[in-house]
Amino acid sequence: MLCIGGGLLLAGLLYAWVYGLTGLSIPCLFYTVTGLQCPGCGVSRMCMCLLRLDFAGAWHYNPVILMLLPIGAYLAVRVLIRYVKTGSSVLRKAEHITVGVIIAVLLLFGVLRNL
Repeated sequence: MLCIGGGLLLAGLLYAWVYGLTGLSIPCLFYTVTGLQCPGCGVSRMCMCLLRLDFAGAWHYNPVILMLLPIGAYLAVRVLIRYVKTGSSVLRKAEHITVGVIIAVLLLFGVLRNL
């Protein structure tokens, strides 16, 4: 699990470096096919703004994911600590509910941002 997280972090930093140098980004397949913005549209630009500590810019590109980041980070740290202590990464009931609420918020945001 730690190797996967480290690999994802490394891939994200590599992507940010390439994006910062070239401006090339991964296009949103959902937007390309439908012309509608998915709940994750703007996340690459939001993350680049966060790396520059430009919170207003990050808010502009994807305010909902920006607001959900602390909750997601908290959940990830809780699961990581539990995994290190017990070897189990199974979510508890409250964590399952939180993930469900996050998914519902993202789906609602995806619909509302296209109205």
